[in-house]
Amino acid sequence: MLIVMHHWATDKDVTLVKKTITSMGLKPVAIPGAERTAIGIIGNQGRVNDAPLRDIKAILEIIPVTKPYKLVSRDFHPADTVVTLGNKVKVGGKSPFLVIAGPCAVESRDQMMKTARLLKKMGVPVLRGGAYKPRTSPHSFQGLREGGLELLDEVRKETGLLVVTEVVSPEHVGIVAEHVDILQVGARNMQNFDLLTEVGKIRKPVILKRGLSGTLEEWLGSAEYILLGGNPNVVLCERGIRTFETATRNTADLAIIPLVKEKTHLPIIFDPSHATGKRNLVAPLSLASIVVGAHGVMIEVHPEPERALSDGQQSLHFPEFEKLQGRLNSLGKFVKQKMQGQGTRA
Repeated sequence: MLIVMHHWATDKDVTLVKKTITSMGLKPVAIPGAERTAIGIIGNQGRVNDAPLRDIKAILEIIPVTKPYKLVSRDFHPADTVVTLGNKVKVGGKSPFLVIAGPCAVESRDQMMKTARLLKKMGVPVLRGGAYKPRTSPHSFQGLREGGLELLDEVRKETGLLVVTEVVSPEHVGIVAEHVDILQVGARNMQNFDLLTEVGKIRKPVILKRGLSGTLEEWLGSAEYILLGGNPNVVLCERGIRTFETATRNTADLAIIPLVKEKTHLPIIFDPSHATGKRNLVAPLSLASIVVGAHGVMIEVHPEPERALSDGQQSLHFPEFEKLQGRLNSLGKFVKQKMQGQGTRA
């Protein structure tokens, strides 16, 4: 439920509404606006009896919110959320297009340092690398685990890059958060609700990937778990979904990006590597994601993809990534200029 206050409502009026909502056993969430304040209600398991609120004169309108997610909805938070990564890198809203890059899995210090030095030279601020690797086959490389976290920590301290890695278990949240700047919840864990609850207790940014067969509503419901725990720093990541098509690893659902931006204020980035599973498709899909409104991309890059222990077939060689980065910069500037021009004419 959403309570919209009159434009003349005072702080005292808002406090009265909050106290009334609390007395109903529910939680008020204030949503300040340019012209008037709104107050969201969360904690209800069904329809809210609004009788205690009806006689408060400072209330302009009481709007039922039927969505299963509230805190991530634009109904509760109309303005775009901008998530700060580290101390200065921002994603969302009108922030510059974000590029995150690195190998699928942390394999060695040499591999990670080579990649980190390339990214730093190119001005790419965030390095990705999996320490824990949930794999379909138990015979596949499962990651260096704690050893991988230590390497990531070493690399970020030496280069100054921000680091993101996947957390796969609620028990690992604490140790992973100690070693990296951004936590990732992978596709297979999108509905691991115990894990979502744990990452909701920390304040570090969380990249939440869409599940292999996750619907938009399910995905945003998973994000709601994290925000409800008190962590507002969530970045959504579209990484392709499972369909009947076998020509690509997954089916890249680019249409979900503008749809997500209609439904939620959270930033959304795109993972073309997992969405396609093919090195030659990473560049065109990355560029396409800019056009449909993504706030950034997460790309797999490896010093020697042919020798990679995980997902080498979808990882870019260094020269390929450098070329793509230049094209991303050029297209990003072009799209931004066009959007600004349209806004001016409007």
